Amino acid sequence: MSATNPNKSKVFILFPDGVGLRNFAFTHFKEIGEQQGFDITYWNNTIFPLENELGYPELKIKSTKIHPKTAVLSHARKRVELALSRKRTNDQVYPTYRFPLRWNSLKNILKSAFVTFHETFSASPQGWQKLMDQMNAAERSTVRYQEVKAQLEVHQPDIVFCTTQRATQAIAPLLAAQDLGIKTACWIYSWDNLPKGMSTVETDYYFVWSELMKAQLLEYYPKTKAAQVFVTGTPQFEPHYDASLLLSRKQFCEAHGLNANTKYICFSGDDQTTSPLDQYYLEDTAIAVRQLRKEGRDLAIIYRKVPIDFSGRYDAVLEQYKDVITPIDPLWKPIGEQWNQVMPTKEDFALLVNTCYHSELVVNICSSMVFDFVIHDKPTIYPNYEQPQLQKGTRDIGQNYNYVHFRSMPDYDQSVTWAMRKEEIYDGIKGLLDGELNPVPVTKKWYEIVNKPESPEKASERIWEGINEILK
Repeated sequence: MSATNPNKSKVFILFPDGVGLRNFAFTHFKEIGEQQGFDITYWNNTIFPLENELGYPELKIKSTKIHPKTAVLSHARKRVELALSRKRTNDQVYPTYRFPLRWNSLKNILKSAFVTFHETFSASPQGWQKLMDQMNAAERSTVRYQEVKAQLEVHQPDIVFCTTQRATQAIAPLLAAQDLGIKTACWIYSWDNLPKGMSTVETDYYFVWSELMKAQLLEYYPKTKAAQVFVTGTPQFEPHYDASLLLSRKQFCEAHGLNANTKYICFSGDDQTTSPLDQYYLEDTAIAVRQLRKEGRDLAIIYRKVPIDFSGRYDAVLEQYKDVITPIDPLWKPIGEQWNQVMPTKEDFALLVNTCYHSELVVNICSSMVFDFVIHDKPTIYPNYEQPQLQKGTRDIGQNYNYVHFRSMPDYDQSVTWAMRKEEIYDGIKGLLDGELNPVPVTKKWYEIVNKPESPEKASERIWEGINEILK
Protein backbone atom coordinates (compact mmCIF):
# COMPACT_ATOMS: atom_id res chain seq x y z
CA MET A 1 0.00 0.00 0.00
CA SER A 2 1.13 3.52 -0.76
CA ALA A 3 1.63 6.22 1.87
CA THR A 4 -1.54 8.02 2.95
CA ASN A 5 -2.33 11.64 3.75
CA PRO A 6 -3.29 11.91 7.44
CA ASN A 7 -5.55 14.92 6.75
CA LYS A 8 -7.82 13.14 4.28
CA SER A 9 -10.81 11.02 5.22
CA LYS A 10 -9.74 7.42 4.81
CA VAL A 11 -12.22 5.23 2.94
CA PHE A 12 -11.99 1.45 2.62
CA ILE A 13 -13.85 0.14 -0.43
CA LEU A 14 -14.65 -3.49 0.43
CA PHE A 15 -14.83 -6.04 -2.37
CA PRO A 16 -16.20 -9.20 -0.74
CA ASP A 17 -16.52 -10.69 -4.24
CA GLY A 18 -15.99 -9.66 -7.86
CA VAL A 19 -19.43 -8.22 -8.59
CA GLY A 20 -18.42 -4.77 -7.37
CA LEU A 21 -15.50 -4.45 -9.78
CA ARG A 22 -17.65 -3.13 -12.63
CA ASN A 23 -19.19 -0.35 -10.55
CA PHE A 24 -16.30 0.68 -8.36
CA ALA A 25 -13.02 -0.28 -10.07
CA PHE A 26 -13.71 0.02 -13.81
CA THR A 27 -15.64 3.30 -13.80
CA HIS A 28 -14.19 6.69 -12.79
CA PHE A 29 -15.38 6.11 -9.22
CA LYS A 30 -11.88 6.15 -7.67
CA GLU A 31 -10.70 9.20 -9.62
CA ILE A 32 -13.83 11.14 -8.63
CA GLY A 33 -13.30 10.26 -4.97
CA GLU A 34 -9.68 11.35 -5.10
CA GLN A 35 -10.68 14.64 -6.73
CA GLN A 36 -13.05 15.18 -3.81
CA GLY A 37 -10.15 14.69 -1.38
CA PHE A 38 -10.64 11.13 -0.12
CA ASP A 39 -7.83 8.72 0.71
CA ILE A 40 -9.05 5.49 -0.90
CA THR A 41 -7.91 1.93 -0.27
CA TYR A 42 -9.51 -1.11 -1.85
CA TRP A 43 -10.02 -3.76 0.81
CA ASN A 44 -9.83 -6.72 -1.49
CA ASN A 45 -11.33 -10.13 -0.70
CA THR A 46 -11.22 -11.21 -4.37
CA ILE A 47 -8.43 -12.82 -6.35
CA PHE A 48 -8.49 -9.91 -8.82
CA PRO A 49 -5.10 -8.14 -8.47
CA LEU A 50 -6.22 -4.52 -8.28
CA GLU A 51 -2.75 -3.14 -7.62
CA ASN A 52 -1.09 -5.07 -10.45
CA GLU A 53 -3.90 -4.63 -12.98
CA LEU A 54 -5.07 -1.09 -12.25
CA GLY A 55 -2.41 0.42 -9.99
CA TYR A 56 -4.97 0.90 -7.20
CA PRO A 57 -3.87 0.85 -3.54
CA GLU A 58 -5.21 -2.35 -2.06
CA LEU A 59 -5.16 -4.27 1.18
CA LYS A 60 -5.68 -7.97 0.60
CA ILE A 61 -7.88 -10.04 2.88
CA LYS A 62 -5.88 -13.24 3.05
CA SER A 63 -8.34 -15.56 4.80
CA THR A 64 -11.54 -16.18 2.85
CA LYS A 65 -12.84 -19.01 5.05
CA ILE A 66 -16.25 -18.19 6.50
CA HIS A 67 -17.71 -20.14 9.42
CA PRO A 68 -19.09 -23.59 8.42
CA LYS A 69 -22.54 -22.59 9.74
CA THR A 70 -22.77 -19.26 7.92
CA ALA A 71 -23.99 -20.47 4.53
CA VAL A 72 -26.85 -22.55 5.95
CA LEU A 73 -27.82 -19.80 8.42
CA SER A 74 -27.92 -17.33 5.53
CA HIS A 75 -30.07 -19.70 3.47
CA ALA A 76 -32.48 -20.05 6.41
CA ARG A 77 -32.49 -16.24 6.85
CA LYS A 78 -33.37 -15.79 3.18
CA ARG A 79 -36.23 -18.29 3.38
CA VAL A 80 -37.55 -16.62 6.54
CA GLU A 81 -37.45 -13.20 4.83
CA LEU A 82 -39.38 -14.56 1.87
CA ALA A 83 -41.91 -16.21 4.17
CA LEU A 84 -42.36 -12.91 6.02
CA SER A 85 -42.91 -11.07 2.72
CA ARG A 86 -45.48 -13.64 1.63
CA LYS A 87 -47.32 -13.37 4.96
CA ARG A 88 -47.28 -9.58 4.92
CA THR A 89 -48.45 -9.17 1.32
CA ASN A 90 -50.32 -12.43 0.65
CA ASP A 91 -48.34 -12.47 -2.60
CA GLN A 92 -47.34 -15.87 -3.99
CA VAL A 93 -44.38 -14.44 -5.93
CA TYR A 94 -42.09 -14.73 -2.89
CA PRO A 95 -41.88 -18.55 -2.73
CA THR A 96 -40.69 -18.49 -6.37
CA TYR A 97 -37.50 -16.73 -5.24
CA ARG A 98 -36.40 -19.73 -3.15
CA PHE A 99 -33.37 -21.76 -4.16
CA PRO A 100 -34.22 -25.48 -4.21
CA LEU A 101 -33.12 -27.56 -1.23
CA ARG A 102 -30.94 -30.62 -1.73
CA TRP A 103 -31.67 -33.95 -0.06
CA ASN A 104 -29.09 -36.13 -1.83
CA SER A 105 -26.70 -36.82 1.09
CA LEU A 106 -26.82 -36.94 4.89
CA LYS A 107 -25.04 -33.58 5.10
CA ASN A 108 -27.50 -31.95 2.68
CA ILE A 109 -30.48 -33.59 4.44
CA LEU A 110 -29.39 -32.04 7.75
CA LYS A 111 -28.88 -28.60 6.16
CA SER A 112 -32.19 -28.71 4.29
CA ALA A 113 -34.06 -29.88 7.40
CA PHE A 114 -32.54 -26.95 9.34
CA VAL A 115 -33.63 -24.45 6.66
CA THR A 116 -37.13 -25.96 6.41
CA PHE A 117 -37.57 -25.91 10.20
CA HIS A 118 -36.75 -22.19 10.39
CA GLU A 119 -38.82 -21.32 7.35
CA THR A 120 -41.78 -22.96 9.08
CA PHE A 121 -41.28 -21.97 12.70
CA SER A 122 -39.07 -18.84 12.66
CA ALA A 123 -40.98 -16.73 10.12
CA SER A 124 -41.30 -13.73 12.43
CA PRO A 125 -39.18 -10.59 12.90
CA GLN A 126 -37.83 -12.14 16.10
CA GLY A 127 -36.98 -15.40 14.30
CA TRP A 128 -35.21 -13.45 11.55
CA GLN A 129 -33.23 -11.45 14.11
CA LYS A 130 -32.20 -14.63 15.93
CA LEU A 131 -30.80 -16.08 12.69
CA MET A 132 -28.92 -12.84 11.97
CA ASP A 133 -27.49 -12.87 15.51
CA GLN A 134 -26.40 -16.52 15.15
CA MET A 135 -24.78 -15.80 11.78
CA ASN A 136 -22.94 -12.77 13.17
CA ALA A 137 -21.82 -14.71 16.28
CA ALA A 138 -20.50 -17.51 14.06
CA GLU A 139 -18.51 -15.06 11.94
CA ARG A 140 -17.13 -13.25 14.99
CA SER A 141 -15.73 -16.58 16.20
CA THR A 142 -13.56 -17.11 13.08
CA VAL A 143 -9.85 -16.58 12.54
CA ARG A 144 -10.88 -14.48 9.58
CA TYR A 145 -12.73 -12.01 11.80
CA GLN A 146 -9.61 -11.58 13.95
CA GLU A 147 -7.47 -11.01 10.83
CA VAL A 148 -9.71 -8.35 9.31
CA LYS A 149 -10.18 -6.67 12.69
CA ALA A 150 -6.40 -6.48 13.09
CA GLN A 151 -6.13 -4.87 9.63
CA LEU A 152 -8.67 -2.24 10.62
CA GLU A 153 -6.85 -1.54 13.90
CA VAL A 154 -3.64 -0.89 11.97
CA HIS A 155 -5.09 1.23 9.15
CA GLN A 156 -8.00 2.91 10.99
CA PRO A 157 -10.27 3.93 8.11
CA ASP A 158 -13.04 6.42 8.76
CA ILE A 159 -15.61 4.34 6.87
CA VAL A 160 -15.92 0.93 5.20
CA PHE A 161 -18.02 1.04 2.04
CA CYS A 162 -19.11 -2.44 0.97
CA THR A 163 -19.78 -2.92 -2.76
CA THR A 164 -22.55 -5.52 -2.39
CA GLN A 165 -25.05 -6.57 0.26
CA ARG A 166 -25.28 -10.15 -1.04
CA ALA A 167 -21.99 -11.76 -0.03
CA THR A 168 -21.53 -13.80 3.15
CA GLN A 169 -17.84 -12.89 2.75
CA ALA A 170 -18.80 -9.32 3.71
CA ILE A 171 -20.15 -10.22 7.15
CA ALA A 172 -16.90 -10.54 9.13
CA PRO A 173 -15.21 -7.38 7.72
CA LEU A 174 -18.30 -5.25 8.38
CA LEU A 175 -18.80 -6.68 11.88
CA ALA A 176 -15.15 -5.99 12.68
CA ALA A 177 -15.58 -2.39 11.54
CA GLN A 178 -18.74 -1.93 13.60
CA ASP A 179 -17.13 -3.49 16.66
CA LEU A 180 -14.32 -0.93 16.36
CA GLY A 181 -16.73 2.00 16.00
CA ILE A 182 -15.94 2.51 12.31
CA LYS A 183 -18.86 3.69 10.18
CA THR A 184 -20.15 1.21 7.60
CA ALA A 185 -22.13 1.67 4.39
CA CYS A 186 -23.34 -0.78 1.78
CA TRP A 187 -24.22 -0.56 -1.89
CA ILE A 188 -27.36 -2.47 -2.92
CA TYR A 189 -25.96 -4.23 -5.93
CA SER A 190 -28.84 -4.89 -8.31
CA TRP A 191 -32.32 -3.59 -9.15
CA ASP A 192 -33.96 -6.94 -8.28
CA ASN A 193 -32.13 -7.82 -5.05
CA LEU A 194 -34.31 -6.35 -2.31
CA PRO A 195 -37.53 -8.35 -2.89
CA LYS A 196 -35.46 -11.55 -3.23
CA GLY A 197 -34.19 -11.53 0.34
CA MET A 198 -30.58 -11.18 -0.78
CA SER A 199 -29.25 -8.91 1.97
CA THR A 200 -26.87 -10.80 4.24
CA VAL A 201 -25.38 -7.76 6.00
CA GLU A 202 -26.60 -4.85 8.08
CA THR A 203 -24.72 -1.53 7.90
CA ASP A 204 -25.11 2.00 9.24
CA TYR A 205 -25.99 3.42 5.80
CA TYR A 206 -27.20 2.15 2.43
CA PHE A 207 -26.82 3.43 -1.12
CA VAL A 208 -29.48 2.57 -3.70
CA TRP A 209 -30.24 3.24 -7.36
CA SER A 210 -33.63 4.92 -7.05
CA GLU A 211 -36.48 6.17 -4.89
CA LEU A 212 -38.23 2.88 -5.71
CA MET A 213 -35.32 0.90 -4.23
CA LYS A 214 -35.30 3.14 -1.17
CA ALA A 215 -39.00 2.41 -0.61
CA GLN A 216 -38.33 -1.32 -1.03
CA LEU A 217 -35.41 -1.22 1.41
CA LEU A 218 -37.61 0.42 4.05
CA GLU A 219 -40.42 -2.07 3.35
CA TYR A 220 -38.39 -5.29 3.41
CA TYR A 221 -35.99 -4.20 6.19
CA PRO A 222 -38.18 -2.16 8.57
CA LYS A 223 -35.32 -1.70 11.06
CA THR A 224 -33.81 0.67 8.49
CA LYS A 225 -34.69 4.38 8.76
CA ALA A 226 -35.07 6.72 5.78
CA ALA A 227 -32.16 8.89 6.98
CA GLN A 228 -29.82 5.90 6.54
CA VAL A 229 -30.53 5.61 2.80
CA PHE A 230 -28.90 7.58 -0.02
CA VAL A 231 -30.44 7.56 -3.51
CA THR A 232 -27.63 8.02 -6.00
CA GLY A 233 -28.30 6.16 -9.25
CA THR A 234 -25.87 3.41 -10.26
CA PRO A 235 -22.34 3.63 -11.71
CA GLN A 236 -23.27 0.54 -13.77
CA PHE A 237 -24.61 2.70 -16.60
CA GLU A 238 -22.09 5.56 -16.47
CA PRO A 239 -19.85 4.28 -19.31
CA HIS A 240 -22.77 4.60 -21.75
CA TYR A 241 -22.55 8.37 -21.33
CA ASP A 242 -18.80 8.46 -22.10
CA ALA A 243 -18.56 9.40 -25.79
CA SER A 244 -14.79 8.75 -25.76
CA LEU A 245 -15.50 4.99 -25.61
CA LEU A 246 -17.40 4.96 -28.93
CA LEU A 247 -15.75 3.47 -32.01
CA SER A 248 -16.72 4.43 -35.53
CA ARG A 249 -18.90 1.95 -37.41
CA LYS A 250 -15.87 1.01 -39.53
CA GLN A 251 -13.62 0.45 -36.48
CA PHE A 252 -16.21 -1.64 -34.64
CA CYS A 253 -17.02 -3.83 -37.63
CA GLU A 254 -13.39 -4.38 -38.59
CA ALA A 255 -12.53 -5.36 -35.01
CA HIS A 256 -15.20 -8.09 -34.95
CA GLY A 257 -15.39 -9.31 -38.55
CA LEU A 258 -18.72 -7.60 -39.23
CA ASN A 259 -20.06 -5.94 -42.38
CA ALA A 260 -20.44 -2.18 -41.91
CA ASN A 261 -23.46 -2.11 -44.25
CA THR A 262 -25.38 -4.87 -42.44
CA LYS A 263 -27.86 -4.03 -39.71
CA TYR A 264 -27.18 -6.05 -36.54
CA ILE A 265 -29.51 -7.04 -33.77
CA CYS A 266 -27.98 -8.18 -30.51
CA PHE A 267 -29.02 -11.37 -28.76
CA SER A 268 -27.83 -10.99 -25.18
CA GLY A 269 -27.55 -14.40 -23.53
CA ASP A 270 -28.71 -15.18 -20.03
CA ASP A 271 -27.51 -17.48 -17.25
CA GLN A 272 -28.72 -21.06 -16.92
CA THR A 273 -30.76 -20.37 -13.78
CA THR A 274 -32.76 -17.54 -15.34
CA SER A 275 -33.11 -19.00 -18.82
CA PRO A 276 -32.14 -22.70 -18.94
CA LEU A 277 -33.37 -23.04 -22.56
CA ASP A 278 -31.82 -19.76 -23.72
CA GLN A 279 -30.14 -21.37 -26.74
CA TYR A 280 -33.54 -22.10 -28.28
CA TYR A 281 -34.56 -18.44 -28.06
CA LEU A 282 -31.34 -17.62 -29.90
CA GLU A 283 -32.32 -20.19 -32.52
CA ASP A 284 -35.81 -18.67 -32.85
CA THR A 285 -34.19 -15.28 -33.35
CA ALA A 286 -31.87 -16.72 -36.01
CA ILE A 287 -34.85 -18.29 -37.82
CA ALA A 288 -36.59 -14.90 -37.83
CA VAL A 289 -33.48 -13.17 -39.18
CA ARG A 290 -33.08 -15.78 -41.93
CA GLN A 291 -36.68 -15.13 -42.97
CA LEU A 292 -36.09 -11.38 -43.04
CA ARG A 293 -32.96 -11.91 -45.14
CA LYS A 294 -35.00 -13.93 -47.62
CA GLU A 295 -37.24 -10.90 -47.88
CA GLY A 296 -34.26 -8.78 -48.92
CA ARG A 297 -33.06 -7.25 -45.66
CA ASP A 298 -29.34 -7.07 -44.92
CA LEU A 299 -29.63 -8.22 -41.32
CA ALA A 300 -27.61 -10.40 -38.91
CA ILE A 301 -27.15 -11.16 -35.21
CA ILE A 302 -24.43 -10.28 -32.72
CA TYR A 303 -24.52 -12.89 -29.94
CA ARG A 304 -23.14 -11.68 -26.60
CA LYS A 305 -23.08 -14.52 -24.10
CA VAL A 306 -23.48 -14.11 -20.38
CA PRO A 307 -19.86 -14.03 -19.17
CA ILE A 308 -20.09 -16.95 -16.70
CA ASP A 309 -21.72 -19.47 -19.06
CA PHE A 310 -19.24 -22.17 -20.10
CA SER A 311 -21.87 -24.85 -20.65
CA GLY A 312 -21.48 -25.15 -24.41
CA ARG A 313 -25.29 -25.20 -24.71
CA TYR A 314 -25.27 -22.62 -27.52
CA ASP A 315 -22.59 -24.35 -29.63
CA ALA A 316 -24.92 -26.36 -31.89
CA VAL A 317 -27.07 -23.29 -32.62
CA LEU A 318 -24.04 -21.11 -33.31
CA GLU A 319 -22.73 -23.71 -35.76
CA GLN A 320 -26.06 -24.31 -37.51
CA TYR A 321 -26.79 -20.59 -37.92
CA LYS A 322 -23.29 -19.25 -38.46
CA ASP A 323 -24.53 -17.58 -41.66
CA VAL A 324 -26.51 -15.14 -39.50
CA ILE A 325 -24.86 -15.16 -36.04
CA THR A 326 -21.50 -13.66 -35.08
CA PRO A 327 -20.49 -14.27 -31.43
CA ILE A 328 -18.70 -11.40 -29.71
CA ASP A 329 -17.68 -12.73 -26.32
CA PRO A 330 -17.55 -10.42 -23.30
CA LEU A 331 -14.00 -9.44 -22.34
CA TRP A 332 -13.96 -11.22 -18.99
CA LYS A 333 -11.01 -13.35 -18.00
CA PRO A 334 -10.40 -16.27 -15.67
CA ILE A 335 -8.26 -15.34 -12.66
CA GLY A 336 -8.63 -18.76 -11.04
CA GLU A 337 -10.01 -22.23 -11.71
CA GLN A 338 -13.63 -21.78 -10.57
CA TRP A 339 -16.58 -20.37 -12.56
CA ASN A 340 -16.96 -17.55 -10.02
CA GLN A 341 -13.33 -16.58 -10.53
CA VAL A 342 -14.02 -15.26 -14.01
CA MET A 343 -13.73 -11.52 -13.59
CA PRO A 344 -14.87 -8.57 -15.71
CA THR A 345 -12.34 -6.27 -17.32
CA LYS A 346 -12.39 -2.53 -17.91
CA GLU A 347 -12.22 -3.19 -21.66
CA ASP A 348 -15.55 -5.03 -21.55
CA PHE A 349 -17.35 -1.82 -20.62
CA ALA A 350 -16.23 -0.27 -23.92
CA LEU A 351 -17.23 -3.44 -25.80
CA LEU A 352 -20.71 -3.40 -24.25
CA VAL A 353 -21.17 0.30 -25.01
CA ASN A 354 -20.22 -0.23 -28.66
CA THR A 355 -22.34 -3.37 -29.00
CA CYS A 356 -25.38 -1.37 -27.84
CA TYR A 357 -24.52 1.62 -30.01
CA HIS A 358 -23.94 -0.36 -33.22
CA SER A 359 -26.95 -2.70 -32.83
CA GLU A 360 -30.51 -1.87 -33.90
CA LEU A 361 -32.13 -3.60 -30.91
CA VAL A 362 -31.63 -6.37 -28.36
CA VAL A 363 -33.42 -9.68 -27.82
CA ASN A 364 -33.00 -10.88 -24.24
CA ILE A 365 -34.74 -12.83 -21.49
CA CYS A 366 -35.70 -10.30 -18.80
CA SER A 367 -32.35 -8.77 -17.81
CA SER A 368 -31.37 -5.17 -17.11
CA MET A 369 -29.71 -5.13 -20.55
CA VAL A 370 -32.94 -3.37 -21.56
CA PHE A 371 -31.55 -0.25 -19.86
CA ASP A 372 -28.07 -0.48 -21.40
CA PHE A 373 -29.74 -0.40 -24.81
CA VAL A 374 -32.38 2.26 -24.16
CA ILE A 375 -29.65 4.72 -23.10
CA HIS A 376 -28.68 4.55 -26.81
CA ASP A 377 -32.35 4.84 -27.88
CA LYS A 378 -32.41 1.14 -28.81
CA PRO A 379 -35.48 -1.05 -28.11
CA THR A 380 -35.74 -4.49 -26.49
CA ILE A 381 -37.68 -7.61 -27.41
CA TYR A 382 -38.48 -9.82 -24.42
CA PRO A 383 -39.50 -13.37 -25.45
CA ASN A 384 -42.14 -14.70 -23.07
CA TYR A 385 -43.26 -18.13 -24.29
CA GLU A 386 -42.50 -21.72 -23.38
CA GLN A 387 -40.13 -23.76 -25.50
CA PRO A 388 -41.30 -27.23 -26.63
CA GLN A 389 -38.11 -28.61 -25.02
CA LEU A 390 -39.41 -27.57 -21.58
CA GLN A 391 -39.48 -30.62 -19.29
CA LYS A 392 -40.74 -31.16 -15.78
CA GLY A 393 -38.18 -29.75 -13.38
CA THR A 394 -36.86 -27.22 -15.91
CA ARG A 395 -37.58 -23.62 -15.05
CA ASP A 396 -40.01 -21.78 -17.32
CA ILE A 397 -38.78 -18.26 -18.14
CA GLY A 398 -42.34 -16.94 -17.70
CA GLN A 399 -41.98 -16.86 -13.93
CA ASN A 400 -39.19 -14.27 -14.27
CA TYR A 401 -41.60 -11.67 -15.59
CA ASN A 402 -43.84 -12.13 -12.54
CA TYR A 403 -41.04 -10.98 -10.24
CA VAL A 404 -41.49 -7.82 -8.19
CA HIS A 405 -38.89 -5.77 -10.08
CA PHE A 406 -40.90 -6.08 -13.32
CA ARG A 407 -43.82 -4.41 -11.59
CA SER A 408 -41.80 -1.19 -11.89
CA MET A 409 -42.72 -1.02 -15.60
CA PRO A 410 -44.83 2.12 -16.17
CA ASP A 411 -46.82 0.23 -18.81
CA TYR A 412 -46.30 -3.54 -18.82
CA ASP A 413 -47.51 -3.97 -22.40
CA GLN A 414 -45.60 -1.02 -23.87
CA SER A 415 -42.32 -0.85 -21.90
CA VAL A 416 -40.73 -3.42 -24.24
CA THR A 417 -41.78 -5.32 -27.34
CA TRP A 418 -43.11 -8.67 -26.16
CA ALA A 419 -42.80 -11.90 -28.13
CA MET A 420 -45.54 -14.07 -26.66
CA ARG A 421 -45.09 -16.68 -29.40
CA LYS A 422 -42.04 -17.78 -31.39
CA GLU A 423 -43.40 -16.09 -34.53
CA GLU A 424 -43.61 -12.76 -32.73
CA ILE A 425 -39.81 -12.45 -32.66
CA TYR A 426 -40.03 -12.02 -36.44
CA ASP A 427 -42.96 -9.60 -36.05
CA GLY A 428 -41.10 -7.63 -33.40
CA ILE A 429 -37.85 -7.27 -35.35
CA LYS A 430 -39.71 -6.27 -38.51
CA GLY A 431 -42.01 -3.84 -36.69
CA LEU A 432 -39.13 -2.19 -34.85
CA LEU A 433 -36.96 -1.87 -37.96
CA ASP A 434 -39.88 -0.42 -39.95
CA GLY A 435 -40.80 2.05 -37.19
CA GLU A 436 -44.26 0.52 -36.71
CA LEU A 437 -43.31 -0.38 -33.11
CA ASN A 438 -41.40 1.92 -30.78
CA PRO A 439 -41.35 1.10 -27.05
CA VAL A 440 -38.32 3.37 -26.44
CA PRO A 441 -40.21 6.39 -24.97
CA VAL A 442 -41.92 4.12 -22.41
CA THR A 443 -38.69 2.15 -21.76
CA LYS A 444 -37.00 5.46 -20.95
CA LYS A 445 -39.70 6.21 -18.37
CA TRP A 446 -39.04 2.78 -16.89
CA TYR A 447 -35.30 3.48 -16.77
CA GLU A 448 -36.04 6.70 -14.86
CA ILE A 449 -38.04 4.70 -12.31
CA VAL A 450 -35.34 2.09 -11.60
CA ASN A 451 -32.43 4.56 -11.76
CA LYS A 452 -32.10 8.14 -10.54
CA PRO A 453 -33.46 10.18 -13.47
CA GLU A 454 -31.43 13.35 -12.89
CA SER A 455 -27.95 13.21 -14.46
CA PRO A 456 -27.64 9.40 -14.46
CA GLU A 457 -24.02 9.77 -15.53
CA LYS A 458 -23.17 11.32 -12.12
CA ALA A 459 -23.95 8.38 -9.83
CA SER A 460 -20.34 8.05 -8.63
CA GLU A 461 -20.23 11.72 -7.69
CA ARG A 462 -23.43 11.35 -5.66
CA ILE A 463 -22.07 8.29 -3.85
CA TRP A 464 -19.00 10.26 -2.80
CA GLU A 465 -21.22 13.17 -1.73
CA GLY A 466 -23.16 10.68 0.43
CA ILE A 467 -19.96 9.31 1.97
CA ASN A 468 -18.85 12.86 2.68
CA GLU A 469 -22.17 13.59 4.36
CA ILE A 470 -21.84 10.47 6.54
CA LEU A 471 -18.33 11.45 7.63
CA LYS A 472 -19.41 14.98 8.50
